[in-house]
Amino acid sequence: MIAVDAYGADPTGRTDSTPAVAAALRHAKSVDRPVRVVFSKGTYQLYPERAETRELYVSNTVGADQRYRDKKIGLLVEDMHDVTIDGGGAELVYHGLQTAFASIRSTDVTFQNFSFDYAAPEVIDATVATTGVAGGHAYRVLKIPAGSPYQVNGTHITWLGEQSPATGRPYWSGVDGLQYTQIHDPKAQRTWRGDNPLFNDVASVTDLGDRRIRIDYSTAAPPTDAGLVYQMRLIERTEPGAFIWQSKNVTMRSMNAYYLQSFGVVGQFSENISIDKVNFAPDPKSGRSTASFADFVQMSGVKGKVSITRSVFDGPHDDPINIHGTYLEVVGQPGPNTLTLAYEHPQTAGFPQFTPGDEVEFTTKRTMVPPADAHAKVTAVDGPSGMDHEKPLTTMTVTFDRPVPAGVETGGTVVENITATPSVVISGNVFRNVPTRGVLVTTRKPVLITGNRFDGMSMASIYVSADAYQWYESGPVADLTIRGNSFTRPTGPVIFVEPTNQVIDPANPVHHNISVDHNAFDIGDVTVVNAKSVGGFGFTGNTVRRLDGPNHPPYTAPLFVFHGSSGIRIAHNHYDKGLNTAVVSD
Repeated sequence: MIAVDAYGADPTGRTDSTPAVAAALRHAKSVDRPVRVVFSKGTYQLYPERAETRELYVSNTVGADQRYRDKKIGLLVEDMHDVTIDGGGAELVYHGLQTAFASIRSTDVTFQNFSFDYAAPEVIDATVATTGVAGGHAYRVLKIPAGSPYQVNGTHITWLGEQSPATGRPYWSGVDGLQYTQIHDPKAQRTWRGDNPLFNDVASVTDLGDRRIRIDYSTAAPPTDAGLVYQMRLIERTEPGAFIWQSKNVTMRSMNAYYLQSFGVVGQFSENISIDKVNFAPDPKSGRSTASFADFVQMSGVKGKVSITRSVFDGPHDDPINIHGTYLEVVGQPGPNTLTLAYEHPQTAGFPQFTPGDEVEFTTKRTMVPPADAHAKVTAVDGPSGMDHEKPLTTMTVTFDRPVPAGVETGGTVVENITATPSVVISGNVFRNVPTRGVLVTTRKPVLITGNRFDGMSMASIYVSADAYQWYESGPVADLTIRGNSFTRPTGPVIFVEPTNQVIDPANPVHHNISVDHNAFDIGDVTVVNAKSVGGFGFTGNTVRRLDGPNHPPYTAPLFVFHGSSGIRIAHNHYDKGLNTAVVSD
């Protein structure tokens, strides 16, 4: 056992514990046996100035942008094996812009029994405390949580993001509504993306003290948004909140993730990742309603098994869970067995997608299905390492064990690493206050989504794509079971299957074998299932109830809409009266 306090970490929270924690982890790396790194039940301050720094490239963040290539990491497990980071009930308070913890090239790693938060989140949760009209001018009074420093400058507010003790400058700053806004209604327990009216037609801004700001307007119309929270942030995902890369058997267990700075937990080209009993939600004492700058969990190119169980997902700025691979587009063919492949989305670049021995599948973009004889094994790769910028960051040359199949076209074909695809279990979780989808999943291995509660999703609760036109997130599902979940107050469609194929052929669907059984849907007038290009879709044993009861006018939205799909079975379900049980199919 290695105690971080023995290396000078301060559980009183009065001093920076970063160097001591780093020293304890370096010593743990030298121990040639299973090791536990432990904290006391106290509060530890972790600043970025003396944190470990690594050049890293992370999926769905800032791509190849060299301004952000160096990542600060508060707890770094690197090239280690059989290690447990046990917080012992500690609270870790991070400062500035840094990744909370990472596992890189490590095996059998567990992070457990601690809470973590950021002193100054890169999101401003501004609550409209009161509104009114005075002297013919409308006004709002905003309440700002502690940990969101600001200055009032004339008719503008500058958000300062905490001052670095080393430089005396703020770690980040921005003005007024920043670059993105979503709106949270604490009473209704809903969050949605929307326009920000706070800084339109401003006549004056006054700091009232006690983190209260009055904004007076040149207009007279009384605001109607008292009680709402405007969650405002910048848009650059400069580093992951936590990072698991080239690692195997990594577990997050019994944690409070009160806030994830700049992005969520990213698992990238790793194997067997488990998240159990993690509370992704803001600290109730903080006065905040945001718990992540973007997604909570993003799994990109993971293999083995992804297990996400008994956790809470409350207050993200993007999807709580997104599990996918990456399509790389064919941009050249330098040899009969060789292709040049490119990252096509600007947020993803710089890390390897293939290693020798991996199996790939070629997919035609227009149909999103593979051509004949569409698999090959990788024998050699020349491309980015994920750790430096010595080679081009957006392209790679990949050699296969056979000639490139006929039908593979430059600009018209994408390639997926099908070795790096996981089986998935998402079980016993709660999703709430989500402005987007609940779960996104695209993997050809078995997927079970069971026993979860989805409440008030602002977009589809479960979304299945396979996208070779925008996000380039791969690939098809072949065995997806959605069983025993509850969907309350959903936006329609509740379950949305939407691959990006432009040519739809029911005889050659993108997705296969989707089963939705024994779930409960408590809905308004929305569609429950909208599915495109699926071969084999079952909806059985489910209960669909109206939120407003049967004594109101009947709903008009059809419960089921299918496009270019076949093998549809809808049977043995219970429906409230007044639902439109029509099946629309084309």
